[in-house]
Amino acid sequence: MSIHLVPDGLAGERVDAAASRMTGVSRSRVAELIAAGSVLLNGEVVTKSTRVSGGDLLELELSEPRMAQVTPTLVDGIGIVHDDADIVVIDKPAGVAAHPSLGWDGPDVVSHLAAAGFRISTSGAAERQGIVQRLDVGTSGLMVVAKSELAYTALKRAFRERTVSKIYHALVQGHPDPFTGTIDAPIGRHPGHDWKMAIVDGGRHSVTHYETLEAFRSATLLEIHLETGRTHQIRVHMAAVKHPCVGDPLYGSDPTLAARLGLERQWLHAVELGFEHPGSGEWVTFSSSYPADLKHALDVVSQA
Repeated sequence: MSIHLVPDGLAGERVDAAASRMTGVSRSRVAELIAAGSVLLNGEVVTKSTRVSGGDLLELELSEPRMAQVTPTLVDGIGIVHDDADIVVIDKPAGVAAHPSLGWDGPDVVSHLAAAGFRISTSGAAERQGIVQRLDVGTSGLMVVAKSELAYTALKRAFRERTVSKIYHALVQGHPDPFTGTIDAPIGRHPGHDWKMAIVDGGRHSVTHYETLEAFRSATLLEIHLETGRTHQIRVHMAAVKHPCVGDPLYGSDPTLAARLGLERQWLHAVELGFEHPGSGEWVTFSSSYPADLKHALDVVSQA
């Protein structure tokens, strides 16, 4: 049994959407659990249309998980930005995981590459072959996947030694003060929720640099440079300074603002990725433009 308290930021959401966001279980899998009577809200069986409130007790009866495995499946929306003998750089849409994992039944990058005929020959578990970095399911943008063992080793080292340039754009609530700054605060598992991260004593060293690109009435567009790469780092750090990413109720964003902007996920995009190419040794940089949902949200917020 998986038991969770619904955060205030998810109040009013349908239970299938809230459960998916809170647990990382795909929405389709949650729907199956609801149909089987395996999802309870405050002790009562729910339907998909049931709405949650902050503080509700959500229980999911999860069956024994299947082993994570690669099932070659093409995924709409994944773009190939660059491909050579050592690496493939992809533009990942939101709603797609980096690789298969327990509890995730949705699409993933590794399965797409397998279906598209890319040959990934690296060490590590089959379902994570080539993976040297990850983006959250709800975050879009650039990822590099290693195709050779040489590239895998070199890129893992580059990410570990922080020689990779990772630039994100984020639309956050309100107006950060100062307009440019650094957030240096350790991140670890939330003490009350194993599906959520938080700033905690004894957490892993985490540093985020941000600068304002444009300020609007209700939100600010930031450029963010990651010095480290912790799970949910940008989302946790921006929430900690009271400026959560728009569309991120898990970390305290205003759901009414997200609804007004038509957002169903956090406004966060990996716009640029730079590193030393593991084959040639040259510095290479790749960029990605905003997807349609983020463009629309930016258009709406700029007119408010």
